[in-house]
Amino acid sequence: MTSPIYVAIDTPELEKAREIVAKVKHHVGGIKLGLEFFSANGRAGVREMAQLGLPIFLDLKLHDIPNTVGKAVQALAPLKPAILTVHAAGGRAMMEDAKAAAPNGTKVVAVTVLTSLDGTDLQSIGVDGTPHDQVERLTLLAKESGLDGVVCSGNEVAAARKLWPGGFFVVPGVRPNDGKIGDQKRVVTPRQALDNGASILVIGRPITQADDPDAAARAIDATI
Repeated sequence: MTSPIYVAIDTPELEKAREIVAKVKHHVGGIKLGLEFFSANGRAGVREMAQLGLPIFLDLKLHDIPNTVGKAVQALAPLKPAILTVHAAGGRAMMEDAKAAAPNGTKVVAVTVLTSLDGTDLQSIGVDGTPHDQVERLTLLAKESGLDGVVCSGNEVAAARKLWPGGFFVVPGVRPNDGKIGDQKRVVTPRQALDNGASILVIGRPITQADDPDAAARAIDATI
């Protein structure tokens, strides 16, 4: 059975990224490459990481007018990522254009509420209600827009899956029991996230910053 863990490679250094993945690739199910990596290494860097043989989750959280996002997804299509993210807050037309431009086999998922935000943060940008309310609202919008799923915290994924039984749910902000929370505010353990309905888990620093990344990945995998 393929591991549900996608290891977050949050480094601009290509060689360091390759080294980490080479160490953990037998105990994770995929690689998540975000803005930090992509800004430094671009499409060439993604292609090089893909040669390591694991599915690529391209986490760029695209958010712009529909035409721009559609064209951006077209430009990324040759990379054939397994998963690609956009921001649900970009609205229905933007999400529809993103999905229409994506290649077959790429899951386009919408980021609902970042796991670094809490209710106070949402109020500061004019969003009324709790993170839970906002996740439910944006999950339904993503579903209506024809996307494949959403990104949400483990605290909300059970409610999101109830609204969208056939959806694909990405849960970041996952930390083992003894893990440091860092800049995350809404976190759960890997086992809790899966029990709550996660399809895949995004785990970065607890693996990548461990003294032995492979042992850390194996230890987390053993709990799930």
